[in-house]
Amino acid sequence: MKICIISDSHDNRHLMAAAVEAAKAQGAEAVIHCGDVVAPTTLKALLKFGLPVHVIYGNNTGDLFTMSKLAAEPGSVIRFYGQDAGINLCGRNIFIVHYPHYARALATTGDWDLVCCGHDHKASIQTVPTIKGGHSWYVNPGTVGGVGAPATYVLGDLSLMQFDIYDVALEEPVLPNG
Repeated sequence: MKICIISDSHDNRHLMAAAVEAAKAQGAEAVIHCGDVVAPTTLKALLKFGLPVHVIYGNNTGDLFTMSKLAAEPGSVIRFYGQDAGINLCGRNIFIVHYPHYARALATTGDWDLVCCGHDHKASIQTVPTIKGGHSWYVNPGTVGGVGAPATYVLGDLSLMQFDIYDVALEEPVLPNG
């Protein structure tokens, strides 16, 4: 199973949708958003892709009531967890938290195959040694909203446990008379 991992969209629905569209074209079957959506209505840009969106809020929380309402709508693909989440996809234990220092600490426990975070807008893929003698994957997709850094996302393959960072590409707008 392939997944699209994004974070820190900061209301940039165009870049966020472009990332998810590109990931879906490469086989992504789910989206993980590691926080800082800000306005919950930003997530509506992802509804057309029909993929489940697992989302937490981050430090730019926006309107949590509306986020909860959006997730509770009948047939919604939005799955809102609050400040963090432990989920299972494709038999992999995945923890989603906004802050990198918490993510790194959780990765060391050995309880998670993959820990995803955001916050610092620095895309990074690493393995972290665990106290159980193995390793966990630590993935920070950077900022899909392009805030202070290039817009990036991660495409992950949970079957192979392979992760790659991609730049978000927007199609050039067509200008009138130009």
